[in-house]
Amino acid sequence: MQYGPAVRRRKLGAELRALRARSGLTSGAAAALVGWHQSKVSRIETGASGVKPADVRLLLDAYAVEDPGLRELLLVLAGSEDGGGRQNWWHAYRGVLPPTYRDFISLESQASTMRTLETSVVPGLLQTPEYARAVTRAAVGTLEEAELDTLVEVRLARQEVLRSEPPLRLSAVLDEAVLRREVGGPDVMARQLRRLLDAAALPHVRLQVLPFAAGAHIGITGPFVIFSFPSRSDLDVVVLDHLTSSLYLEGEEDLQAYSEAFNSLRIHALSPEESLECIAALAGVA
Repeated sequence: MQYGPAVRRRKLGAELRALRARSGLTSGAAAALVGWHQSKVSRIETGASGVKPADVRLLLDAYAVEDPGLRELLLVLAGSEDGGGRQNWWHAYRGVLPPTYRDFISLESQASTMRTLETSVVPGLLQTPEYARAVTRAAVGTLEEAELDTLVEVRLARQEVLRSEPPLRLSAVLDEAVLRREVGGPDVMARQLRRLLDAAALPHVRLQVLPFAAGAHIGITGPFVIFSFPSRSDLDVVVLDHLTSSLYLEGEEDLQAYSEAFNSLRIHALSPEESLECIAALAGVA
C-alpha cells in the first residue's frame, strides 16, 4: 500500500534524508537502528515507496528529532491523523480509483482549507447525487453501471470533510457558466442550485460567482485547487486537473502565483451576498 500522494512521499523522503545526514548516520546505520534493511530506508528517502506514520516516528526518534512542529509536519506528510488528517476511508476503493484521484482525496482529507476556481462544473464537495452521476457519466462514458455507482459513492463520501470536526474551510469561485450549464437536465440542475444555497449557509463555506460581465480573467485558462494544511504553509499545494492526469505544484513561486490569482478572482467576482442572489434567481427561489 502506498501511504500518501507521490508528491508528498518525495517531500517526506527528502526531509528524512536531510535529517539522517544531519544526525551523522549512513542509510545502513539508520536501518540497523530501527531494525530494517538498508534498501527500505533508501526507498523511503527517494519517495519510491510509502511509509507508515509509525515508521516515521521510529526514524525521527533514531535521528533524535525533538522539534514538535517538525515532527508534526513529517507525520502529516506520511498521512498521520495526528496532523489533523481524517480517516483514510478511500483505501477501500483502491481497486476502482486511479492513483491521481486517490492522491487528490488524500490531500482533501488532510487539508484545513481549500480554495478553488471552477469553470465548468460544481465542485465535487457540493454536488448532489444526481448531478455527480451526470458529471461522472459524461467524463467517463464507458463505465459499467456498478462502476458508475461506486464513483458517485466516492464523490458523496468525500463531502464528509465539510461535516467533520473541524470541517474543511471551502472558498469557491464559480464561473457563471457552472450555474447555467444544465448538467443532467433542468430538474437536476434546479436541485443542484438549491444545494449550493444550502451549502453557502454553512459558516465554513464561501461561494462567489464570477459573472460573464467580468469578461476575460486570470482564471480563463482553467480551473485549479489550492490546498492549505493546519499550521504549516510548508505543505500547501496547487492541483491542476487534466483529462488523464493531475499536476501537483508545490514550489513557492507557483503557490504565490495561484494564491494571487485566486485573490484577483475574488475581487472581480460578485460578493458572497450578491452571488447567493444570483444563484437563487437561477434556481427560481424567491
